[in-house]
Amino acid sequence: MKISFWGVRGSIPTPLSPLQIQNRIAAVVQRITPKDVISADAREKFLASLPEWLFGTVGGNTSCVELENDQGECIILDAGSGLRELSLNLRNRPVHTSGGVTYHIFFSHFHWDHLQGLPFFGQAFDPRNRIVFYSTDPDLRERLNYQMRSPYFPVPLEGPGGFNAALEFVHLGSEGDSLKIGGTLIRWKRVNHPGGCTAYRFEENGVSFIYSTDTELSREDFLDTPENRLFFSGADLLIMDSQYTANEALEKTGWGHSSFSSTVDFALTWGVKKLALFHHEPTYTDKKIFSLRQSAEWYRHYAGNEPIEIVIAREGMEMHL
Repeated sequence: MKISFWGVRGSIPTPLSPLQIQNRIAAVVQRITPKDVISADAREKFLASLPEWLFGTVGGNTSCVELENDQGECIILDAGSGLRELSLNLRNRPVHTSGGVTYHIFFSHFHWDHLQGLPFFGQAFDPRNRIVFYSTDPDLRERLNYQMRSPYFPVPLEGPGGFNAALEFVHLGSEGDSLKIGGTLIRWKRVNHPGGCTAYRFEENGVSFIYSTDTELSREDFLDTPENRLFFSGADLLIMDSQYTANEALEKTGWGHSSFSSTVDFALTWGVKKLALFHHEPTYTDKKIFSLRQSAEWYRHYAGNEPIEIVIAREGMEMHL
């Protein structure tokens, strides 16, 4: 499996402001010494020495993650504003058949930050392509059509002037059911979030990956039940909502998101090998978000020091499982 991150922010897109960019440039300039610019190698070494929050960004787009399975099929998790970035990238990829491509789009839920990129998914306007939408919501088709109706958007999902690709709508059944796309086995489980939300587990060739955005962890998620064990246990990669600090999570109980420390506890409980902190708070700066990884590492040592890798999900990141 290849996992690519196209949108990692929560709630609302968060582009860098002109002042933030100016402040970064000023901070970099202040760090430069004469020896840092004497050669190309020196410049490269200087840039590599800069902290992540200065020479990089987590990105400002909302939730969209791509899974390319071993058969090369494109599975897309949520359609936040990051879907537009994925769409632009897909334009530059070779197409191995004149018959078009099938794209599989799984929705966790239909809050705006997980839906707003769909009208800008250019591949949906190509009549050679096929788009298959998946959700545990039986009103999936109506939900998607409604958000692209006038006056909310000038182009409809279906009908004249709308998407030209062949569209299919798949209502996923009860928890415990599964389906296969190529060699990838997919399971799903409802998680705690206002209005409901669905987490997905993907398994292929002995590796597994869980996508669990917009999750407010509760005691029940830590219980060693057969259902929890089947879904959560032993994942090679867990992408999980880690929007808050512990104090913020207490203040915002019922808002549907978790603290990074709760997410670390959860990953330790279920023997996860790699944890990607995801759905970043829109008011956090890059410096704040990158600092959370160090805080999460400290907490991991405090909580048990189990061998788990913790990373900050950021746009452009790729992982191979």
